[in-house]
Formats: sequence, structure tokens, C-alpha cells
Amino acid sequence: MMVKKCWVHPRAGIIPKRGKKGKPKVLFTMNTHDISGSDVFKGMYGFHTDDLGKSYSEPIALPPLNPRFETIEGKEHPVAASDFWPAFHSSSRKLLGIGHTVVYTPEWKVMVPRPRHTSYAVYDEKNDKWGNWKKLQMPGGEQFYFAGAGSVQRYDESDGTILLPIYFNPHPNGRKRSDRVAVLRCSFNGENLIYQMHGQEISIEDNSRGLQEPSLTKFKGKYYLTMRNDHNGYVSKSQDGLNFEPIVSWKFDDGSDLGNYNTQQHWVTHSEGLFLVYTRKGADNDHVFRHRAPLFMAQVDPDKLCVIWDTERIIVEERGARLGNFGVTNVSPNETWVTVAEWMQFSGKVKTPTSNLEVKNYGSDGSVWVAKINWNQPNKYFKT
Repeated sequence: MMVKKCWVHPRAGIIPKRGKKGKPKVLFTMNTHDISGSDVFKGMYGFHTDDLGKSYSEPIALPPLNPRFETIEGKEHPVAASDFWPAFHSSSRKLLGIGHTVVYTPEWKVMVPRPRHTSYAVYDEKNDKWGNWKKLQMPGGEQFYFAGAGSVQRYDESDGTILLPIYFNPHPNGRKRSDRVAVLRCSFNGENLIYQMHGQEISIEDNSRGLQEPSLTKFKGKYYLTMRNDHNGYVSKSQDGLNFEPIVSWKFDDGSDLGNYNTQQHWVTHSEGLFLVYTRKGADNDHVFRHRAPLFMAQVDPDKLCVIWDTERIIVEERGARLGNFGVTNVSPNETWVTVAEWMQFSGKVKTPTSNLEVKNYGSDGSVWVAKINWNQPNKYFKT
């Protein structure tokens, strides 16, 4: 039997001390995906745990985060908020989720070219529901016509300032797509996310779609940015989180290529070590779309900007389905979670039932995974 939908983009944020016995309440959001199409996200669902994952609620629809219809170029188009990532904003005491929009044709095909915005929503703790998603207002003009923060890790400064990496195409109507990355400095007052400025525009000149899905962290006083590219993952570092050193491709500490390509990577940041979560080729996984499984984690050498080979571990096993769209959540000083779902398409677009069955034959069933990392010493970077 062919599966028609699957879960994608499961990511979590916490509300401190709102779970059982003073534990955090951990809230998840995730999109549904129509596997007969490409990036067709028709709904957002949520679930939670009050006991650090001993039990979970059943997923329920989140109407405020669902697609809506907008008039674009004189036609009504469905517009979805997707690639959503909730994270607790300590200064405002609010759970703020950020992603981007996807505009579809009336027939639910991804519109090309199309506008893209950074989408965001705020969780109303008192009424136990998400507010309606909004769009971050950016400077006008063509430059940010196609710009969003889908599947990115932001960094919240101690004063409440949000450093938000985005990717954008400065020439959305050109023949060749070549996305750039920049980090926005934003303010957040508990209700509205406000653009203040953006830093250096980072680009790459190669035969690719540019740089995408950036993620930012801070470790021992320096900022680190990792980026997706069609051919390689890239990384850079910065003193201020806005202006970065020349990018370098991800490698192991022996100089060999990491093997990550056309897939996002994200940070796990502990006060005693910096880690990367990623997928890569070379792991007996040629049958997996873009080698997007298993999910690996390894320590990073922050000075040399490389992955330390001997520290690599599999944290979510490969069962045929891709695991590329994942999230990272610090739930306590002693525990970090990596969350991901089995994306049940075998190729970019499933056209026959056998394509889906081929994924299932390796063991995938559309599961949502929570990989729990238990630290042997408290993470002093944990914020509440």
C-alpha cells in the first residue's frame, strides 16, 4: 500500500518549568507532506511531552500555522509556512518559531519564480495555542523578494537580540539561481520580529544553486556558520556574527571531504565542545536519496573548522528513507535532542507506488525520531 503523506520538519522548543515536576514542556511542530509532489506542505501539526519524552501527546492540527490563500500577481495562491523551528526566547519568555513561506500554484505545484518570506509565529502559553503566522518585513526591492529563514538555527544574544541567518536570491527573475547567505540582526518584543540590519552577503561562484539553509551558533566567544550547497557543505566563523571569514568546505581532520552535499547541517553546542549533526555519503547508503541517512554527529575542531573523524557516531539509523530535515533542541543543561522524521519519498518526485515501497523495504515507516544526547557534565550555555 502506498503512503500518501508523511511527517517532515519535526522540531521542538521548550517552555521552562511548565512540564511535570518542574521539567520543561517540550512542544513539537511538523509539516505534513504530500509525497506525490515536491515540497507540498498542506498542514502543520503539533504534539508535546511534559515528562522529557517518557510519554507524548497525539499530534493535532495547528490551524494558525496552516496554509492560507493570498492574491499574488492577480491570482489566488495557497501559501504555506514551512521549515519551521520553534525556540524559547529567554528575554521575552516566549516560544518563537521561525521558518519561511512556500507559494504554490492553484494546483498546489511550487510556483517558479515566486516570492518568499521569513515566516514566524509566537506560542500563547496562557491559551495553549500558537498565534497566526506572520511575515518578517524586509527592506524593499528585488534583493529580498526571495528570502527566508527555513530550517535555520538562530542565535539569541543575552540582551534579546536575535541573530537570524537567512538565504536569498538577489536576482529572482534571472536565468540562474545562485542563493546567498546573510545574518540578520533582529529585535523581538514578544509579539513582533523586527529587522534591524543584515551583515555580509556570503556567496559562492560555482555551478550550483548557491548557499542555503544556514545555521548559526556561538562557542567560546566566536560565531560559527554552516551552510548547505549542492556539492559540499560549507562553514565559516566570525567575531561579531555578521561578518565572516572566507568559507571553506567541510572536511574531516585528516583532510578528506566530509561527504555532505545538498543537505542541511546543524549545530549541537555544549560549553565544553562544539558538535555538528549531518548526513554524508560513504556510509553504505547509496540507496538513500542524496545520502540523507543515517544521521551522524561528531565533534568539531573550532580552530581548524573540521570534523574530528574519531568522534563520529550514528545518532539516527538509516532505514531507507531520507533524514535530512532535522532539528536540535537543548531541553536542559544535561540533555540535547535531535529530532527528525523519515521522509517517505524514494526520489525527488514519487510517480509510482513501487518508489514508495522501495523505501519501506529497507524498514522505514514514516517514524518521527527523538535522539537524546545525555551530557556527562552540565551545558553552561543552556538558557532559560
